[in-house]
Amino acid sequence: MTDPSIIQIGQLSIRYLVDGSNTGSVGMFELTVPPNSNVPPPHSHANNDECVYVLEGTLRYAVDADTRDLGAGEWMYSPKGSIHQFSNPFDGQARALIVQSPDIGAQYFLDVQATASAGGPPDKAALVAVMARYGLVPRP
Repeated sequence: MTDPSIIQIGQLSIRYLVDGSNTGSVGMFELTVPPNSNVPPPHSHANNDECVYVLEGTLRYAVDADTRDLGAGEWMYSPKGSIHQFSNPFDGQARALIVQSPDIGAQYFLDVQATASAGGPPDKAALVAVMARYGLVPRP
């Protein structure tokens, strides 16, 4: 049985712990990234600072020109406007705690999930439109 508190987008799992989107406050979620998963494109946030703290495995994380392989207990900070991305090119699952201020909110991920699971090949224009509604800007 699936956990209803988990938002599944492809192979990625998002479990919201604190949804601060309604109060404009900080938010926090756990992100699980299996090896070689499809991940979001490089992007920036117009309104949100973000910090990633790895709980398990290794996550490749890039902020602007700085790319690091983060192991458990390591972290990186993405100030709003910075271009960032993540991946897991390693053998094991990675799990990270993501903190955003102010929070983008669980609804963003639910909207991405609905768009991504609409059937057929992914509609990139629709996904970009969802990102834009929440202040995310895809970057080359």
